[in-house]
Amino acid sequence: MWLTLLYSCTGGAALLYALYRWVIPATVQYHGGLALMWHDVIVERLLDTVTQSTRPQRLLGAVQKNATRGDPRSVVKAIDHFCRNQEWAMNVGDEKGCILDSVVSEVNPATVLELGTYCGYSTVRIASLLPPHAKLITLEFNPDFAAIARQVIAWAGLEHKVQLVEGASGDWIPKMKEQFGVETFDLVFLDHWKDRYLPDTHLMEECGLLRKGSVLLADNVICPGTPDYLEFVRSSPRYKSQYFKSHLEYTKVEDGLEKSVFLG
Repeated sequence: MWLTLLYSCTGGAALLYALYRWVIPATVQYHGGLALMWHDVIVERLLDTVTQSTRPQRLLGAVQKNATRGDPRSVVKAIDHFCRNQEWAMNVGDEKGCILDSVVSEVNPATVLELGTYCGYSTVRIASLLPPHAKLITLEFNPDFAAIARQVIAWAGLEHKVQLVEGASGDWIPKMKEQFGVETFDLVFLDHWKDRYLPDTHLMEECGLLRKGSVLLADNVICPGTPDYLEFVRSSPRYKSQYFKSHLEYTKVEDGLEKSVFLG
């Protein structure tokens, strides 16, 4: 009887593990809402409870274990491997990251504003491509995320290129000129709260932080989606917009980046 019970428990545990590790992730790969609910709510809370750590802390651990200190590309690679093979995270990701890289290289900006640092993944991608003496200011509302991001950026050896600022974008955007001596931004990467994309764009316009030719690059415009922002930049005569079709980070769900050039 005990042997039968042991086999039953072992078989049940194996089934649960298979569901958690392979079956459910494969099932939600093509559905945005389900993918975000599974990865960003259920799995994260489960692992936080089991490991008594946070997802950003686990991501940092993967960087420190697998990335070469001072090598930005190895940091990006370590995070991508962690997110594809161990635990999903809301970085821009490897697929859309290549689009981000190409835009940064094309613009070759001297001044960059990133809205939404999270753990510093896109910050590292951007900063590693900047010319000497360029300035990257990245804003993060969550102090716990900011603490992890500082360590990730430092591990990549890019802390000298990055100014990480904690606080709400709506509070800091009006202070950019006074606090950081920035006249305008050549490139703005929007990857924070989706309902802040449009009001923060209006705020940057009002504060004179955009010049003719400034580029706004917005992530997650399809999933979770930013319909009000898309409608504005695509219909406004002040912008010329282009959509880059891709997928939600580390899934097969359609998502993309919207590149909008400010025409003045």
